Amino acid sequence: MSNTHSEAVYVIGHKNPDTDSICSAICYAYLKNALTGQNYIPKRAGEINAETNYVLNYFKAEAPGFVENVYTQVRDVEYRHMDGVSEKISIKKAWEKLSSTHATTLPAVDRHGKLIGVITVKDIAMSYMEVYDNTIISTAHTPYENIIETLSAELIVGNKKDVVKKGKVLIAAANPDMMENYISKDDIVILGNRYESQLCAIEMDAQCIIICDGAPASKTITKLAEEKNCSIISTPYDTYTVARLINQSIPIKHFMTTSNLITFSLDDYITDIREVMASKRHQYYPVLDDYGKYTGLISQRNYLNAHPKKVILVDHNEHAQTVDGIDEVTLLEVIDHHRIGGMQTMQPVYFRNQPLGCTATIIHQMFMENGIEIPEQIAGLLCAAIISDTLMFRSPTCTPMDENACRALAKIAKVDIEKLASDMFKAGSNLNNRSFEEIFEQDYKEFNSEDFSFGIGQISAFDKETLKNIKDGIKEYMENIYKEKDADILCFMLTNIFEESTELLYYGKDAEQLLAKAFKLEEVSGGSILLPDVVSRKKQVIPKIMSASNQE
Repeated sequence: MSNTHSEAVYVIGHKNPDTDSICSAICYAYLKNALTGQNYIPKRAGEINAETNYVLNYFKAEAPGFVENVYTQVRDVEYRHMDGVSEKISIKKAWEKLSSTHATTLPAVDRHGKLIGVITVKDIAMSYMEVYDNTIISTAHTPYENIIETLSAELIVGNKKDVVKKGKVLIAAANPDMMENYISKDDIVILGNRYESQLCAIEMDAQCIIICDGAPASKTITKLAEEKNCSIISTPYDTYTVARLINQSIPIKHFMTTSNLITFSLDDYITDIREVMASKRHQYYPVLDDYGKYTGLISQRNYLNAHPKKVILVDHNEHAQTVDGIDEVTLLEVIDHHRIGGMQTMQPVYFRNQPLGCTATIIHQMFMENGIEIPEQIAGLLCAAIISDTLMFRSPTCTPMDENACRALAKIAKVDIEKLASDMFKAGSNLNNRSFEEIFEQDYKEFNSEDFSFGIGQISAFDKETLKNIKDGIKEYMENIYKEKDADILCFMLTNIFEESTELLYYGKDAEQLLAKAFKLEEVSGGSILLPDVVSRKKQVIPKIMSASNQE
């Protein structure tokens, strides 16, 4: 068995990731690798926004790889590894290989490792039971080396690289006078030690004589065979055994299945291949790697023992925000600073949730607690994440611990906080050539309670004009995608960092009543609300909307 399951652990932030989500994934993976020496890999569950892209470029950090989902795949299964074989090997050799491995399917590959066919135990059995044609050896273009190997024979005259392409196989059981009537040019003749029979076969232009019982070939016979281009093979087996075995020298190419092969790739999902296996009921199916090359065989028994992916979540714990397939993974840890969203796990996990302004602050704490030195690049990423999530300490979610961590990290990273913050926010609010869909979706999150769900996005900028220019387009976009989002209401925060205020755009069923109750307003209308001193989605908006929905 070959364990194709990687022991890597994915560290993943939420969908539509922000700077904290991306940077925390990178930095926490670095910390876990430093602590354990194992393989922790940062991943992302969505596209990187402009602000985050600026940060990654500034600190010369590689963006985490994108994962569309974490469903269990063939690559997560301990499937069976069996080397592919040449299509030229004999039926006998194929049978020996299958018997020694207790398998029922043998894959044939070309010299580049590409799958070209499969032969099964059933195919081999059919080759024994249904072949009565004495020209099958030539029809199948059987290599001489297959015949020699199958008969445990020795080549006395001829070239083992030759291939049988003409003639039939027959046994010289009669006297030489009779033999002349049924031996034709290019036949293969099985015979014993009788000089007359050997001579007759060669003179009748047989392409090969197979001498049984280990009998020798005289110098005269050998010389004549060389002159007449007739091969001589000497085998220790008797005539009956040779006659029974010789068809086993046929190359598997002649009997194997080469079309309509059912194969699976490493990226195929277990749920999908389960349906195929249930309908086809073969015992084994070939597995192809990322380059289309054969890599092993998988059976129903294999996928029942699949190893789900191992995952650590950072900067979220709401099921609606997690990467698709999270219910199938082995969830190891959650590192977060948001409200606890009721996500269930199959086994206990390490859950660290602190009321701080940023997940990166928690990760900075963990570096300190474990005495791990923070490299300049990692410090820069953590610093930028805190700046982003706390709006450079303006957000009410920001704590003294966030600010202290940020300033300490800035020293390590050798950056000026104010300058970095200004450049980051300008990059994030640069909306040139960006669609309203991209703006809305770049930091969109969904939240659910028992009978209520809502989605909310946010964009922050230093100036009014930037926000004013996108307001109408965002409102129209929300109306257009309302039904697709399957949410009771949609909201979008246009946050002015400089003025520390937000205009909240909304759309949805009974949204005005709910928002009026949430923000204690007499009347809400027109699709937007001005919220002075509100900049934090997590602390100043989400809790009020959820509370109002629970009251209703």
